[in-house]
Amino acid sequence: MSEIKKGKYMFGSVKVGERGQIVIPKEARDIFNINSGDELLVFGDEKKGLAIVKMDIMKGLALKVLEGFDAFDKLEDDENE
Repeated sequence: MSEIKKGKYMFGSVKVGERGQIVIPKEARDIFNINSGDELLVFGDEKKGLAIVKMDIMKGLALKVLEGFDAFDKLEDDENE
């Protein structure tokens, strides 16, 4: 593992197994607190590549988005009064 820039890492290469599985390097699991049984989301962009994000982080983001909807509804209600 090498830290490219503060908080930015390169963990080396991994090989894709016959069933399409990869092993996340231990250093990466330790830094990002990824444990057995954790759910991860995989996003992809054909030009930029893949991103793997812990589900609990995305749940937090989704809650913030939903809270924003509540604020938007209140603003809309205020405009209609």
